[in-house]
Amino acid sequence: MAVDVIMPQMGESIFEGTITKWLKKPGDKIERDEPLFEISTDKVDAEIPAPAAGVLKEIKVSEGQTVPVQTVVAVIDAAGASAAAAPSAAPSPAKGETPKAPAQPPAATPAAAVPAAQRTAAGGNGQKVRSSPLVRRIAREHKIDLTQVPGTGAGGRVSKRDILAAVEGGAASPRAAAPTGALTGAPATHAAMETAVPREKIYFGRYEVQPMSVMRQRIAEHMVMSKRVSPHVYSVEEVDVTGVAALRAKTKEKFEQTAGTKLSFMPFFIRAAVEGLRAFPTVNASVDGTNIVLHKECNIGIAVALDWGLIVPVIKDAEEKNFLGLARAVNDLAERARSKKLKPEEVAESTFCITNPGVFGGLFGLPVINQPNVAILGLGAIEKRPVVVEDAIAIRSMVYLTLSYDHRAVDGAIAHQFMGKVKKTLEHWTESIL
Repeated sequence: MAVDVIMPQMGESIFEGTITKWLKKPGDKIERDEPLFEISTDKVDAEIPAPAAGVLKEIKVSEGQTVPVQTVVAVIDAAGASAAAAPSAAPSPAKGETPKAPAQPPAATPAAAVPAAQRTAAGGNGQKVRSSPLVRRIAREHKIDLTQVPGTGAGGRVSKRDILAAVEGGAASPRAAAPTGALTGAPATHAAMETAVPREKIYFGRYEVQPMSVMRQRIAEHMVMSKRVSPHVYSVEEVDVTGVAALRAKTKEKFEQTAGTKLSFMPFFIRAAVEGLRAFPTVNASVDGTNIVLHKECNIGIAVALDWGLIVPVIKDAEEKNFLGLARAVNDLAERARSKKLKPEEVAESTFCITNPGVFGGLFGLPVINQPNVAILGLGAIEKRPVVVEDAIAIRSMVYLTLSYDHRAVDGAIAHQFMGKVKKTLEHWTESIL
């Protein structure tokens, strides 16, 4: 029996995915739930398991192609189908087998065939346009009528790449007529990233051209958009974490034996950040046009460096977790990020982010805000340095913390008070970690 492999919908707001790698080739035997291919979406990269055991008969969508959800990307000959093919050829349809050539899925319906009543976001002229909250926010900020933006997503949906192309003044040509399998994102990415540097100044001498991966394209779009939308301001604080470092060194082995998870410095910084967000909620916010959205939950995004890019899994309701809960959440999310096991909802709805260039030896960094947050905390390397303590020189474990913040919502006074609260929490640590 033939089993269709479809592009899964990896979250409510995701309508397409890009196949980045096939883990099997036609003719290979596969087991049910064995990783079959890898995909990249606007939210997360993930391994997709085989829906049935058998032999991979055909690959319909090649690596690098982007297709709507529910699109058939491959066909599997289920276990035992070959042996039963001859005697069961005639009665097979009566048994309700999946047709070999299924009808085009609804998600791939051309934009023109989608009734206006089925679209979800209102445009400036009253027409309904399908789009995400992020797309609508960008449209509002740049005063763009979404009904005038060609939608190249599933069912005519206006994607982030479409609106970025519109923001760039049409630098990216409309892709509505592009084949379903065309690699989307590249035109918008180029439009967002090209600067005044002449192209002839890029290609010279000895060089090698490496196409951006899908994840790299998404990062590029997101970072360029963030710098364009948010006026970035930076504050730097030096913090004495001698007490925290001593506590970690003293209890590290016992903590790992008791809790069954590693003890890193990250949970200390998350706890300190949560205390700062509680005291200064303006930092735990988002900007929507002329409104500031103050979030009641502290959903902390943690930047995780991968061999193939960067991803930001989110610890939801961090203010409700104790130290052990934070430590387990950090380790679990980081591990699953590196093994491509994250779910789309686990990289969404952050209200504040932390990035740690210090783990690679960086003294400090000036990170780009992760939209739609208004701030991100950067952690430098923890190093022993001579400092003055009560008029005497002492060797202390010191770290530089950097806060990048959106000046539309956060003023310098609030930013420095927030950093002061974080500093105080770390320098006078009182919470039990066991």
